[in-house]
Amino acid sequence: MTDGYDPGFLATTLPLPRPVQVVRTLAYPRFTVLLDPARRLAAVTAVNIDGARLRALPRTGEWRLDPRAAADEQTGPGVYARNDLDRGHLVRRRDPGWGPVETAREASEATFFYPNAAPQAAGFNQSKELWLGLEDHVLSYAETTDQRVSVFTAPVLDATDPPYRGIRIPLRFWKIASWRSENGLAAAGFVLDQSTLIDTREETLAVPPLGAFRTFQVPIADVAALTGIDLGPLVDADVLTDRGARSTVWRELDSAGDVNLGTDPPPTT
Repeated sequence: MTDGYDPGFLATTLPLPRPVQVVRTLAYPRFTVLLDPARRLAAVTAVNIDGARLRALPRTGEWRLDPRAAADEQTGPGVYARNDLDRGHLVRRRDPGWGPVETAREASEATFFYPNAAPQAAGFNQSKELWLGLEDHVLSYAETTDQRVSVFTAPVLDATDPPYRGIRIPLRFWKIASWRSENGLAAAGFVLDQSTLIDTREETLAVPPLGAFRTFQVPIADVAALTGIDLGPLVDADVLTDRGARSTVWRELDSAGDVNLGTDPPPTT
């Protein structure tokens, strides 16, 4: 089952965001990865989540290369060996795991292909747990509508990212969650910054003990500018828009309660 991301999942057409560079389109059950073969990392991932039908499945699956792409186009096991890097799921293991049990299990296990991973500093702290839980927070909010969410996630592939073992380690990641509100399509954009946690000087890797992940809610227009990706209707659906005047403030988040999903007053620009 490799149906991939469904652009009509939210009862409105939401195209798969497209980067300007050449990518490999890899469809998996209920999600799609656009792999940048030059950077050996995903430029875009897109997943459909049906919150009303999610399964609480035990963790199964092993990390493996995707045979549809050349091994040297993927960031494989060698990058993660003997260091403080995690294989960070871009599409979370549980997000496509909904519906019938066997179907949900197959979809969850498909998230363990290496094109769906990106290097992240190991170790959890409050900010990283917040990043991992943003989809859950949006799903909870969306329960008042149809409990469906589409999520787009990837590293910010910047040319200045530090080199390490033949790749460049991304210092920032972006995420956009979208859902149907009473007023139509709604979306929220986020950025995770691990700059203070990654030091790859002289091809070694160090994780400073006092560093921290920083998570921000940001204007979706800024995500488009950072990445060069065409985000289509997501920019106009941004919940940080007020009366046509788009906020330019990056809001650092300390907890899920800090997230603005369209019910808060907009921040002062």
